[in-house]
Amino acid sequence: MLTSRAEESYYLLDLKILLPQNSVLPTENSERTLLYMAMKNYSAISEFILLGLSIDPNIQAILFVLFFLIYLFTLMGNFLILLVIRADSHLHMPMYFFLRQLSFLDLCHSSVTVPKMLENLLSESKTIFVESCLAQAFFVFATGGTEACLLAVMAYDRYVAISSPLLYGQVMSNQLCVGMVWGSWGLAFVDALINILLAVNLDYCEDQTLPHFSCELSSLFPLSCSDTSTNFTLLLCSSVLHFFGTFVMIVFSYVRIVSTILSISSTSGRSKAFSTCSSHLTTVILFYGSGFLSYLLPTSGSRLAMMLSLQYSVVTPMLNPLVYSLQNKEVKAAMGRMFRKYFHSLM
Repeated sequence: MLTSRAEESYYLLDLKILLPQNSVLPTENSERTLLYMAMKNYSAISEFILLGLSIDPNIQAILFVLFFLIYLFTLMGNFLILLVIRADSHLHMPMYFFLRQLSFLDLCHSSVTVPKMLENLLSESKTIFVESCLAQAFFVFATGGTEACLLAVMAYDRYVAISSPLLYGQVMSNQLCVGMVWGSWGLAFVDALINILLAVNLDYCEDQTLPHFSCELSSLFPLSCSDTSTNFTLLLCSSVLHFFGTFVMIVFSYVRIVSTILSISSTSGRSKAFSTCSSHLTTVILFYGSGFLSYLLPTSGSRLAMMLSLQYSVVTPMLNPLVYSLQNKEVKAAMGRMFRKYFHSLM
């Protein structure tokens, strides 16, 4: 039996029990009572309360309409990208193969959090089972990690297309593209699984409130009565290696891309080469500008952390189809051909 004294914490069988400051440590008999009461409290907690973005019913109604429309546009935009790339043979190349995967990922990532958030905006209870919360945290981590890897793969694809245009089809073979996509999914899911398996064994205190609109690992740890130092260390290492590692790969690819573009003699050639990267670069900024900071900065539970999470979980999946449809000439042309074909068939 391990007992140690902190300012207001008492550890009993590796479970943290809060005591009033300057209180006397329990005796062996009282330890049994504390242990029984503690285990009773831990076993009784079966759900969390998601506080969400606001407790004002009027603001909640406005937020519901806003995020419902955002989610609707997210579904429509990404399904449209999937349909256009599949239907138009001009887009059957590696760049748009990866774009299809990105659109599918955005659908998954948004659907993990937004439906539950919309439900809680209309509900009074705003509860989520512990198991469901852990499952949501797993899929948020897994889909976010997969998108980070996929963005790195897309950066490499743009580098090959610009630096070796004649060998592009040979280097970016169908087998390599499929392998890199499966590798992105596999690496992210293994990383998420390791983190979530360690979090499953945590015990939780009487405080059930999560100051967030969804379940994320970084927001769950402060509610635990167990020692979470290992969990925090693992999450930090995963974030640094996974998200920062892919970011370094993207930066390295773009350094090579810029170097190649600057070596092109004609201004029109440089402009055309850079235009093929503008959509991807915008997507990278949207994703890493919020998601990367959300996991690495110590702001769990703050309004800043919630806003950053809101951007990469809700807003970015809606913006990505707009970025690729507005900035990419091939996608715009393919949409035009598809709509003309559709309306022509109706006449």
